[in-house]
Amino acid sequence: MINFFKSLYLTPRFFYVLAVLSVLFIISNWWLELYGITWVLVSGIVIFMLLEISMLYSGKGIKGNRVLPEKFSNSDENEIIVQLNNNYPFTVTVGIVDELPIQFQKRDFFQRIKIPGKQRQAYPYLVRPVERGEYVFGNLNLYATSVIGLVRRRYTFNKEQMVKVYPSFIQMKKYDFLAIDNRLSHIGLKKIRRIGHTMEFEQIKEYVVGDDVRTVNWKATAKNARLMVNQFQDEKMQPVYSIIDTSRVMKMPFNELKLIDYAINSALAFSNIALKKNDKVGLVDFSHKIGSFLPAQAKKTYLNNILETLYNIDSKYLDSDYGALQALVRRRITHRSLLLLYTNFEHISSLHRQLPYLQAIAKKHVLVVIFFENTELRKLSETEGTHIPDIFDKIIAQQFQFDKKVMVRELQQRGIQTVLTAPEDLTVNTINKYLEIKAKGLL
Repeated sequence: MINFFKSLYLTPRFFYVLAVLSVLFIISNWWLELYGITWVLVSGIVIFMLLEISMLYSGKGIKGNRVLPEKFSNSDENEIIVQLNNNYPFTVTVGIVDELPIQFQKRDFFQRIKIPGKQRQAYPYLVRPVERGEYVFGNLNLYATSVIGLVRRRYTFNKEQMVKVYPSFIQMKKYDFLAIDNRLSHIGLKKIRRIGHTMEFEQIKEYVVGDDVRTVNWKATAKNARLMVNQFQDEKMQPVYSIIDTSRVMKMPFNELKLIDYAINSALAFSNIALKKNDKVGLVDFSHKIGSFLPAQAKKTYLNNILETLYNIDSKYLDSDYGALQALVRRRITHRSLLLLYTNFEHISSLHRQLPYLQAIAKKHVLVVIFFENTELRKLSETEGTHIPDIFDKIIAQQFQFDKKVMVRELQQRGIQTVLTAPEDLTVNTINKYLEIKAKGLL
């Protein structure tokens, strides 16, 4: 009996009818004939309520199930499916109230769907997580009502479900697909012309129209009495490391996503592309001390190790120790490698403090410093100022923008490659820089 009352709810229609009946009773004080009619209506409403209750509490009722993916992709739209099965012989209207994880901060989720008798339907909806970690779903509540619509019966399913939010593997698959399909230019990736012959020798083959005459192998030509050329292939198995700064400078949010999550998503997509190019990929994260270190490997399954490591990375509220990073690189990365350092410098003085360490790393390796353009300051610097405070704000924003360009120039003057990018363009610009370095044979 307790469960019966806990699952029974009155609908808004019931209260509308109750309000009408109240008005009729008030009017019946002056129009006596209406008093008896009103009581007849009350009796009819009670009968309809009892009929609907008996309909809703007979048979197997409604069955529901929330279908979650194995894991969520951070910063992407992820689909959740609510499967509904109407075992009643009549059409019901089902109100869906899903208790979403606290990270979404959404407490007004409600959807209504009609299901014919003895039919099944699925209701899909999308969620966009912006933090990595464990997301716990609560109850899936279904409120069934018939065509009468005076009462509802509540059903509860999926008491508790947990799903982990990983770095953006959807973004990784998107770039992977486009790379295979040879359509990278559609999303901003550039084709870089190769300079010179910095590739590995593959074989000697017969000359065909279109081959570079500079690759003619004269010894093989004389031996075979026909024109032969050397064929080259891309240099493979080169070590490439993604180094992620997890200090407080990476906690700054843009479009609900922290800079560190932009860096993590980019590192995952880039590592996948580098593996497709047959290079070895590794990973380092650091703040006031060294965090994870994954040595560079070329195994395709190594991407799972990188994904799990990136999932557990988080930013700290402390400053970065570039001295510890330089010591780690000197001690653990012994072969010349491409190092992609994801960090951020908001002021030129912060860059000057770290320049000696960056120069020491760049002496042996190809170092690419990737930092972020403040898009909000860019918008502010482009606005038209009409009042003195607005003009001051615009000048300060322009100064910060200029400082970023000065940082790029100072790094380049010291032989350090740079990528200054808006957060949303990070992955494309990073892959472009990688392709450029490979094409120029700098590694």
